[in-house]
Amino acid sequence: MKKIILFALLIISKYCFAQSALQLSGIHIVPVPVSVKIEQGNFILRPDTKIIYSTQELKDVSGLFATMLNKPTGFNLRAMGGKERTISGGIILNIYRKPDTLLGDEGYGLKVLSEKIIISANKPNGIFYGMQSLMQLFPSQIESDTVVRHISWKAACVNITDYPRFKWRGMMVDDSRHFFGMKAIEQFINEMAKYKYNVFHWHLTDDQGWRIQIKGLPKLTETGAWRVPRTGRWGTFEAPQPGEKETYGGYYTQEDIREIVQYAKERFITVLPEIDVPAHCLALIASYPNLSSTRKQYSVWPQYPPDSIDNVLDVANDSTWIALDTIFSQVAKLFPSRYIHVGGDEANRSFWMKDPGDLALMKKEGLTTPAELQSFFEKKLEKLIIAKGKKMIGWDEILEGGLAPEATVMSWRGEQGGIKASQMGHHVIMAPYGSTYLSQIQGNPLAEPPGPGMITLQKCYETNILPEGVDPTFILGGEACLWTEHIPDYRHLEYMAYPRAMALAEVFWSQEDKHNWNSFLIRMQDQLPYLQEAQIKYATSMYDPVISAIKGSDDSMKVVLEAQIPGLDIYYRFDGTDPDNFSPEYTGKPLDIPEGASEIKVITYRCGKPIGKQVNCPLSWLRRRMKKWKKAG
Repeated sequence: MKKIILFALLIISKYCFAQSALQLSGIHIVPVPVSVKIEQGNFILRPDTKIIYSTQELKDVSGLFATMLNKPTGFNLRAMGGKERTISGGIILNIYRKPDTLLGDEGYGLKVLSEKIIISANKPNGIFYGMQSLMQLFPSQIESDTVVRHISWKAACVNITDYPRFKWRGMMVDDSRHFFGMKAIEQFINEMAKYKYNVFHWHLTDDQGWRIQIKGLPKLTETGAWRVPRTGRWGTFEAPQPGEKETYGGYYTQEDIREIVQYAKERFITVLPEIDVPAHCLALIASYPNLSSTRKQYSVWPQYPPDSIDNVLDVANDSTWIALDTIFSQVAKLFPSRYIHVGGDEANRSFWMKDPGDLALMKKEGLTTPAELQSFFEKKLEKLIIAKGKKMIGWDEILEGGLAPEATVMSWRGEQGGIKASQMGHHVIMAPYGSTYLSQIQGNPLAEPPGPGMITLQKCYETNILPEGVDPTFILGGEACLWTEHIPDYRHLEYMAYPRAMALAEVFWSQEDKHNWNSFLIRMQDQLPYLQEAQIKYATSMYDPVISAIKGSDDSMKVVLEAQIPGLDIYYRFDGTDPDNFSPEYTGKPLDIPEGASEIKVITYRCGKPIGKQVNCPLSWLRRRMKKWKKAG
């Protein structure tokens, strides 16, 4: 309790008085480095500052760095080759002649001196990550897309050593439910890179749209990429009507794909394509109806299709495998990634049990359950993918019925799938839906846009990539997932990602002994001005009050108010008027409900100023969600 009180006082002192940690030291790097030693003084970036790279393999990344610095400063900095010993000032990017085994491929050393900056690494991607940390040492205006005048571009003198905990640090975007387009995807990749993510998992196909051009299968983009337009809350949409035009959607040409892959490569991000099979295939089946067990013509649906619609590929159908060979041959050539994600989740296997061809296949192969038939599908698909020179990843349902021999498992239904797969000797990427699914809302449901579940910022930060029972030698890393049923546009995609993506970036990159929620909170809040300058839409849900109800000892309902982060004051009113800091302040004791009250209104303050959204909560809403507590008091 004393530690909580002390931290709350630290938060208050930091944000209520003139000098913040940002102003005093300028050290607020996310994800937190392995080692940071603060030195005296500052480096000042000037129009005549030189950017020097030690080897030709750094030419491109040095040029990118110059562009990053020139845009907000208005300078005309140029990157040039040279040797460190010949330079008395400037920014020096240096590849070690003798590799530093501690740093590995992605680690870096960053020395900021008053007269020069040196970023050293074993590989160019290490240099790139050092650049990202350096950008966070400059004032937040360094993220501006336009020139900022009359500012001193100074960075605090530090000596940093840093390297990642996990080699797989991914973010997934579902581009099927809503089509975002090239500009948005490239912007998202650029934002990922700032926090040292290195895998962009691109969910390109699902029941609501097929997003990738496949030559030889033109109907995939003529039919599968489009659906009827619907606006509003997911799950309430009307089914496609006879004769209704399918005008909502879009797709990426193969040239578009190549451009995005190259854009990501320049930022040391691997693009992982996902072609979701055998289920979630309605867009594919609407394009080629002969690939399902029913052979019926369906429409691409604007939301989840009803169970009566067959969205699962027919395993026994030769045409299925001809189509899959065509698709994965082209996907393998378009994406340099070692892996291809094949989905494998949520298959409605009941249609197979009514298909004479599938039943005959099961009898021939000695399969006794639908899960075993899906396992047969996955194992056959893995052979096809290996023949293309790739490795297969699937959601943890591919464990059911027997796992394909070399498959990597992405564990999403909690931790058990990852534990089981690792114990079987298979590589695992942890993406538990309870803490990494950023498509879930992040604060009070009464103050948030519609969405499923709730994952707070702190819940993300508490993600455990190495749960008890897992074999750590097989854990590649973790992934944040953004399913877009409730995310209709790019700005809302950003809102759902940040700042929670910062929390997960720290989980995936930073060493476990560096994880500290209180420290992260301060650094995260110092990062928000950088997001503002970059015009990234982010959530402030961590400042909103959390309202719940419990049952008192006399069976009456009592109201409990909480803040997601320390240092906030909570004010409330039951009388229908809007609260402010002259209203009753919540002291931690559950509130009795006054006779006749039908609503509680709550707001949070910090340093005498409102900081969270006002939440107006009907008491009837609380009663439906009331938690039982043996005794309140």
